Amino acid sequence: MSKVMQIRDVPDEVHDALVEAAEAEGLSLTRYVLRELEHLAKRAQLVQNNAAVIHRTQSRVQGKPDRDTILSVLAAGCGD
Repeated sequence: MSKVMQIRDVPDEVHDALVEAAEAEGLSLTRYVLRELEHLAKRAQLVQNNAAVIHRTQSRVQGKPDRDTILSVLAAGCGD
């Protein structure tokens, strides 16, 4: 079920920029902001998932793996 959100004290320049961006894409302000919130939520989930993979990788190698090791685990999808 959908939830209702209300955001108070949005600065005028932020509101104006959002309205402009929504109009440029032919969307209502509500649809535009909802889409952006969905993107933000997905990105936050990816960050959490990647942090979990890094933590598990560190545990498996018993230390701090280098960047290449972490990237290879992420690329392989072996974060489970």
